[in-house]
Amino acid sequence: MAKSPEEEHPKKALGWAARDSSGVLSPFKFSRRATGDKDVTFRVLYCGICHSDLHMIKNEWGSSTYPLVPGHEIVGVVTEVGSKVQNFKVGDKVGVGCMVGSCHSCDSCSNDLENQCSKMILTYGAKYHDGTTTYGGYSDLMVADEHFVVRIPENLPLDAGAPLLCAGITVYSPLRYYGLDKPGMQVGVVGLGGLGHVAVKFAKAMGVKVTVISTSPNKKKEALEHLGADSFLVSKEQDQMQAAQGTLDGIIDTVSANHPLLPLIGLLKTNGKLVMVGAPEKPLELPVFPLLMGRKMVGGSCIGGMKETQEMIDFAAKHNITADIEVIPMDYVNAAMERLVKVDVRYRFVIDIGNTLNSSN
Repeated sequence: MAKSPEEEHPKKALGWAARDSSGVLSPFKFSRRATGDKDVTFRVLYCGICHSDLHMIKNEWGSSTYPLVPGHEIVGVVTEVGSKVQNFKVGDKVGVGCMVGSCHSCDSCSNDLENQCSKMILTYGAKYHDGTTTYGGYSDLMVADEHFVVRIPENLPLDAGAPLLCAGITVYSPLRYYGLDKPGMQVGVVGLGGLGHVAVKFAKAMGVKVTVISTSPNKKKEALEHLGADSFLVSKEQDQMQAAQGTLDGIIDTVSANHPLLPLIGLLKTNGKLVMVGAPEKPLELPVFPLLMGRKMVGGSCIGGMKETQEMIDFAAKHNITADIEVIPMDYVNAAMERLVKVDVRYRFVIDIGNTLNSSN
């Protein structure tokens, strides 16, 4: 089948990019690839701001290349599909999360674990199959292989649903994989930020009894009354932590800062599991003796495969799970990054790309 003129030529796109590690974003014109046979092109309406965007903008992980257009919590409406696309049509609500490519042939890919593929391609700041740089969702247009596109159910709002494509799958996947999703289980969530507040919502929808563990006593009312957690522990209060020793089947640790693991391991029952989903910049100290005595486990988890990501979005829609967000215009993004450093957001910034990107330029 002959390609249409739209499919033959790259698409002009407008976004905001970091040019260096100073952390400042500014308007940036670039090109998206033409819509390929298996590609879905969509108009970006909203994009969440993940803390990893901040790390990448400032090159804090040492892997950034510039210009860098961040954003991997991207949602919008399909405007064009390739001739071999089977699952999407123009007008569908869709999203793209943390990855846009993988090898499709390794054991991980064969088992719907594209996120564990050694050749997994990140949504931005990476090299695509054709050698071009990938650009993220702080832009007006997205083109992606349909395999890496998620269908957004009609009843899930796009703005508050966007963060689920990273924060949602990051906590949903370990709850499922590590078997911490059984009704009546006792599960702790460490940190009540972008990941933590969504973890509480998913765990509660699974029928789990949730204990929020935080350094801040000020978050107790929020955790119990707004998010529906069953109990709350201040991790700095030794009496509280001691009283809760050996009570949890598992813990989802969302904290990205340096923090002690020994008190958390002490909260676990025999055979309990501490699952790390935050990414501290420096190694954490891991005491082995408490693991031996309780046959306890420390594990990790990083997003999820595409099949599970779709499952997570469908589960969220069924149970009315969304992120708590603050919607911002595109030209507020630098101020938002400064606030993110100070943890001054409840609990996720979402950029209103559709209504503000053009006007901000």
